[in-house]
Amino acid sequence: MADLQPLLHDLAIALRAPTVVLSGRDGQIRGGTQGLLHGDLRLLSEAVVTVDGDEPEAIGGDEPAAGRARFTGLLRRLGDPGPDPTVWLRRDRTVTAAGMTEELSLVSTAAASRRHVVEVVLAADFAPIDEIKSGRQRSPVTPAGSRWAASSAVSEVTAEGAEIVVDGPRLRLRWTVEGTATLRWSLRVSDERALFTPGGPGLPRPRVRADDRRFTALLDRALDDLDGLLLAERDHPGDAFAGAGAPWFLTLFGRDSLWAARLALPLSVELAGGTLRTLARAQGTRHDPATGEAPGKILHERRRDPIETHDASLPAEYYGTVDATALWVCLLHDAWRWGLPEDEVRDLLPTLRFALEWITGAADSDGDGFAEYRDESGRGLANQGWKDSGDAVRFFGGEQAKPPIALAEVQAYQHEAAVRAASLLTALGEPAPGLSEWAAALRTRFREKFWVSTPDGHHPALALDGDKRPVDTLTSNIGHLLGTGLLSDAESASLGALLLDPVLAPGFGLRTMSASAGGYSPLSYHCGSIWPHDTAIVVRGLQRSGQSDHAASLGAQLLSAAPAFGYRLPELFAGYGLAETSTPLAYPASCRPQAWSAAAAVSLLIAFLGLDVDVPAGTVTLSPPRPSPVGALRVEGLPLAGGTLDVAVDADGEVTELRLPPAFRRVP
Repeated sequence: MADLQPLLHDLAIALRAPTVVLSGRDGQIRGGTQGLLHGDLRLLSEAVVTVDGDEPEAIGGDEPAAGRARFTGLLRRLGDPGPDPTVWLRRDRTVTAAGMTEELSLVSTAAASRRHVVEVVLAADFAPIDEIKSGRQRSPVTPAGSRWAASSAVSEVTAEGAEIVVDGPRLRLRWTVEGTATLRWSLRVSDERALFTPGGPGLPRPRVRADDRRFTALLDRALDDLDGLLLAERDHPGDAFAGAGAPWFLTLFGRDSLWAARLALPLSVELAGGTLRTLARAQGTRHDPATGEAPGKILHERRRDPIETHDASLPAEYYGTVDATALWVCLLHDAWRWGLPEDEVRDLLPTLRFALEWITGAADSDGDGFAEYRDESGRGLANQGWKDSGDAVRFFGGEQAKPPIALAEVQAYQHEAAVRAASLLTALGEPAPGLSEWAAALRTRFREKFWVSTPDGHHPALALDGDKRPVDTLTSNIGHLLGTGLLSDAESASLGALLLDPVLAPGFGLRTMSASAGGYSPLSYHCGSIWPHDTAIVVRGLQRSGQSDHAASLGAQLLSAAPAFGYRLPELFAGYGLAETSTPLAYPASCRPQAWSAAAAVSLLIAFLGLDVDVPAGTVTLSPPRPSPVGALRVEGLPLAGGTLDVAVDADGEVTELRLPPAFRRVP
């Protein structure tokens, strides 16, 4: 039987990038998917606690912060006889960028004090991330004293007051205590080949209050997780970006890091600037089919080593993405509008112009006027949009599309990139020859080639396949077209109504594929599941296209899903709707936390305020949906151009208070 990808949905996860710790809900670390991972290597694979030879029986636990997890378990064989437990263990885990610490509190209310032996058994296997994800297992490395070492990586254990015993490939930490006692052990890790360090001091925290407490719980959790995911290159520690997600994608991903920075932009132009500069340094300069690199192209992902997936073999530095280049341009424009200093913007103009050369040139590999992709290496990703699993692009009947594939949302990103770049360059007194005309021609071509009529309605196709046939499935991709300028107002309005239909929006967010399509499955990675970031992008597009009521309705669906996941929205969840289940169901291999899922909460905040900002023009627009989907909403301390914005909206959606920095004004 083939190895199976391990499941994540029922694990406790705590992190401070580049370190993440995964364990069972009882706190025990038992291998499999579990362990401490640092820079794509597992430097601790087991940590099992016993008291007098018994494992605690879990009665509960939580993850109060991104870097903490707490567990309580009963020791019913110890203490007084009778039905009420009198001895239990509390386990408090703290994760840092360089390892972890656990505090073990043995608590006894027994009538007589007794001696107990507390033991922690540790092992490390130094498995790489792709091996763990594949479900394969390897044997532990034998320790030398209180440390393990393999290649460039080291794990070292300290345990005050403990006897440390080497037992074959494992370490045993042993304390003999009497009654109630508090014990501590720590693991410090290092890896000379690790690519990244912790990134930055964290995001600003505006004070947000809402009648709907679910919203503030979601936002608080999301901002804490975003802080935990921040990374930076070792040689550029001031340029923070968001690692994509834990545990599989805790590294630089062009598309993911760009979207996370874009959705979180109202809180931090600094994160946007760090992301832009980090990716600019890796911009492609040559043609290389093996890596997908091309002049002007923005990186897809960077790893310490090549990585094997179930359907691809990727180099450590890989450029197989058709959309990250346009998204980089769009983020630069949006960051400028939200207040990225002009000198930082000007420093990035050479990268911008190089990216535009690829967008208006080599992105269209077959000369049909649309950006498309094909894996030239035969070993890379078959699909290179955000839905990059091998079966993601399907016709309405279920047939898979053949390359080269031109995705609908990629044309929208390219159009927006050209229009926004022209606006930015003109505002800075720089030439922008031909960009507006190029965008106008793309609008015409798209209208002629992409629109289809299916049982789900009249809408843009998911893509054009290699024979230029429209891939006619109704998908969430069409929502990414909103607010990009590619559609007319009437077209945007018709899509807005279609996106809220239960075949796509069944009550907990936006399905990736219509439930009436032949390829639909609620447990498919990209053909029917619900991705929070995807929903948030469409909420954002609805707001930007003047459909604030639709934006509020879709945002409220995502908010209704949050409690099922402890307000820590995962990478994705199953596409079942309210007609099938009263609570969202997990996609069990989903990462958690995921940067763009966390940033989705910021996007909801902006949509519920109806907020838009133009720092160069000194203007602020507020058009909240009516009524407010979260009741009365108050925000204080939202960063804006060196000052802050304070705003209050009542339950009817009326702005009742507004304080702006000097020189700013509200416009309709």
